[in-house]
Amino acid sequence: MTSSDDSGPITRTIALDHAGRWKAFWASVSVSALTIMDVSKVNVGLASIEQALGGGSTELQLVVSGYILAFGLSLVPFGRIGDQRSRRTLMIAGLIGFTLASAMCALAPNIWILVIARFLQGIAAGVQMPQVMGTIQQVFTGRERGMAFGLFGAIVGLGTALGPTLGGLMIAIGGPTDGWRWIFWMNVPLGLIVIGVLWKVLPEVRRPDAAKVSLDPVGLALFTVVVVTLMLPFLFTTGSPDDSPLRWWLLVPFAVFAMLFVMWEARYASRGGAPLVPLGLFRIASWRNGTVLQSLYFAAMPCVFLLTALYLQQGLGLSALVAGVVTIGFALLSAYSSWQSGRLVARFGRSLVIFGLVIVLIATIALVITAHFATDAATPWIMAGLMVVGGVGGGCVISPNQTLTLAEIPPSEGGLAGSVGQLGQRVGNAIGAAVALSLFYATIYREEGEVPHETVYNDAYATGLLAVIGFLAASLAIALVDLGARRRAARPNAREG
Repeated sequence: MTSSDDSGPITRTIALDHAGRWKAFWASVSVSALTIMDVSKVNVGLASIEQALGGGSTELQLVVSGYILAFGLSLVPFGRIGDQRSRRTLMIAGLIGFTLASAMCALAPNIWILVIARFLQGIAAGVQMPQVMGTIQQVFTGRERGMAFGLFGAIVGLGTALGPTLGGLMIAIGGPTDGWRWIFWMNVPLGLIVIGVLWKVLPEVRRPDAAKVSLDPVGLALFTVVVVTLMLPFLFTTGSPDDSPLRWWLLVPFAVFAMLFVMWEARYASRGGAPLVPLGLFRIASWRNGTVLQSLYFAAMPCVFLLTALYLQQGLGLSALVAGVVTIGFALLSAYSSWQSGRLVARFGRSLVIFGLVIVLIATIALVITAHFATDAATPWIMAGLMVVGGVGGGCVISPNQTLTLAEIPPSEGGLAGSVGQLGQRVGNAIGAAVALSLFYATIYREEGEVPHETVYNDAYATGLLAVIGFLAASLAIALVDLGARRRAARPNAREG
């Protein structure tokens, strides 16, 4: 066993051989695959849910946003607990909860039971996801860590892009009324299988200390208010004229409580406590830049899949399955390029991420051009090809950025640092979806009845993707800033050498 010299609880790790490390990896990422897919696959089932259970736009929005909000709320505290205690126990417990909540979703007799079950499902996802990041950070080092994060990025890319396709397939199999239940039922056998795998092959990479876990209860309460008041206004933004403008007043308490949270965490740390979020993390430029970059990227990319599915179904009248299949090329190519870029990140660094962002940006702009100028028959085929191109770039963003973001983080803080990054992704996803969907539906409400149906949806799709392009451009700007900072930092070292 070895001990960390980091402040806080002593970190005791078990040395694993090569086979043991990769068994731990594959067991862990199988958890993340289930978790990530549920972010996107339910979107295509909303029409089926409405037909079966009824409910208005608010209830349907809660089916999606309840999961994202609960996911975001759970990430940081359970990332901290995982760093201090047993990641293996939390990962298994979280997956058991996720599987039970999935069964509850599938059996929901009405819309409100489904909303509650989705919230519980999100909490369980937030329990297990930080343990995946922490395990990878702790058992791998050097070049092998880059390869591990490369494969992890591949799984994230596959889960995000395959979610709508699997959701559409389940609806096609189960029918328009009960097909949505199959979306949740599929988690149950998969969850049971993964629980068995975790129990059998996942080692305890950390032996818990006898010391009591310090969770910073005041910081946790303030953090909860900060996350809720930030995310709710965006999660309840659909672009409908019925959206209440009063929701934006929640950003006022968000600003107040965010300031109080920072002040409390600084004071708590100065008195010798272990804060929920160590503010020193934000002084690490590589982590700070990488976290902002991935937050902006996740504000963009899930919206590409969502807007494309809406455009193909509502604008061109294609089925949910066909709309989902269009994204398969992105999933497959992003998985392959994530794996390859994990091997190349040590050589090319941030330049590899910049390359990926440029490719994704070009593919997104080409989607807009396709919607406006291609025929209806050719559009899904061209978009499928562009998704392949975008997938190559996407794989060069997620996994290399993850490796670069956590490169200077001590392994004992890996779960927490990774969970803050995951929270950034969830917040980015909520904000990006709110902005893109508002532009999409506002265009439809403004133009419907004034111009032909096809033109309405072409304009709505293009307008929604303008937000995506803006987020991608901002992410690219952060990557360029980080590259410049790294090169400036390398010059003195080169002269000293």
